[in-house]
Amino acid sequence: MAYTLHVKNPCRCFLRDGGIETQSFGSTAQAKEEAEALYARMEKNYCKKHRFVLTQMAGNYTITIQPRPAG
Repeated sequence: MAYTLHVKNPCRCFLRDGGIETQSFGSTAQAKEEAEALYARMEKNYCKKHRFVLTQMAGNYTITIQPRPAG
């Protein structure tokens, strides 16, 4: 069974970083490890115009990129 990491609403920082919107892994542990590493890299290195929400469902991970509220 394959587990996935999907990035919704990719921003320019993600695309410039060479990000892949959907990745598949052989185990939920691998998917989790990559999801957490990508999330941390996004929070640390990307511009602050967006916020990132990491969710998990049935061993699959999604990082949703959303605009930050103004102010």
